[in-house]
Amino acid sequence: MITNIRPWGGPPCDVVLDEQSVVEIAAGGSAPTSDATIVDGAGRVAVPSFSDVHTHLDSNRLGLPFRPCTGAPDLMSRIMDDRANWRSAEASVADRATYALQRAITFGATRVRSHAQVDADSGLAKLEGVLAARETHRDRAAVEVVAFPQVGLHREAGVVALTAEALRLGADLVGGIDPCSIDRDPVRHLDTVFDLAERFGCGVDIHLHEPGALGLFSLSLITERTRVLGLAGSVTVSHAFCLAEASTEAFRAIDELAELDIALTTIAPGGHGSLPVRRIVDAGVRIGLGMDGQRDYWSPYGNGDMLDRTWQLAFTQGYTFEPDLDSALAVATWGGHTVLDRAASRLVHGERPGLRVGDPAELVLIDAESAAAAVLDRPTDRIVVHHGRVVAENGELR
Repeated sequence: MITNIRPWGGPPCDVVLDEQSVVEIAAGGSAPTSDATIVDGAGRVAVPSFSDVHTHLDSNRLGLPFRPCTGAPDLMSRIMDDRANWRSAEASVADRATYALQRAITFGATRVRSHAQVDADSGLAKLEGVLAARETHRDRAAVEVVAFPQVGLHREAGVVALTAEALRLGADLVGGIDPCSIDRDPVRHLDTVFDLAERFGCGVDIHLHEPGALGLFSLSLITERTRVLGLAGSVTVSHAFCLAEASTEAFRAIDELAELDIALTTIAPGGHGSLPVRRIVDAGVRIGLGMDGQRDYWSPYGNGDMLDRTWQLAFTQGYTFEPDLDSALAVATWGGHTVLDRAASRLVHGERPGLRVGDPAELVLIDAESAAAAVLDRPTDRIVVHHGRVVAENGELR
């Protein structure tokens, strides 16, 4: 029983949880439930726990000495720069992934989807490191792992077999990346991705950096396969920068994503990659937020704190008014949950989901005046609840 919390900054109440869900919500000061462990919420704002649905635990350098980015700006140069440097990191993949996941949990993320790179250079080493991190924190967070062919599936020999082996070893989804610009054979690339998904009965999560008409073409091939193979609800497209353009074609593509229940994830980039989140939510498309790479060879940004990334989402979307700021927080918390669980109720812009009887027992309690103030101030005083028990408090694991 968590006493004296304010769901989304509303009136104080007491909440009873079991291991799975919210069991009861009562007026503040109600009598303790028999045999319940009592946690004092101390008037904190309560929201659903964060869902980091696009991260790369295998490549982060959180907690290690700063290294400046050395790769050229284009995608393939960044990929090769990471390949040239990952073995010389001051810690193993497993240790770095475990530390990054720990930080995410202490900041309030109890639902995570991490990509784990599989390629001819690293083999399954990065996957094994992410699986080790998941195992270490299995009682503190639910973690999905994507077998991610960062360098494509067909540029190098043996990658398809490695990806299949990754799925046998415990990866939950098969990944893909830029079917036209990386493998330069979109039909072959996507046929392989969806064949693996059918063989292993798993979901799909495809990085789509390709902009404009090229990206919309690749997206049309993804939606075509989703429709023909009956995989509605099982496919996620990450980044989808091609939807950032306010064009008739992009808006039509958003409607098709809604029709086929294809989810989106964004990392709240600025400039050309900023998605029309309000339009996506209003169309009924599931969308969540992620940290992406953090202090790695791709980017010096990222700190493990999804509330910090929520601020970034609100800023890049131009949100000013309180309902919009609340909606940014909803995308970062419940929105990501809908990406991971397609049965969850969809976001509605301006609504405050995730704290009703029957909702998951996944909460973060933040010392803030309101939900909007939490987004703007990003206070670090937090209590994190996973499966109905406190797993972190004020930056420390429990």
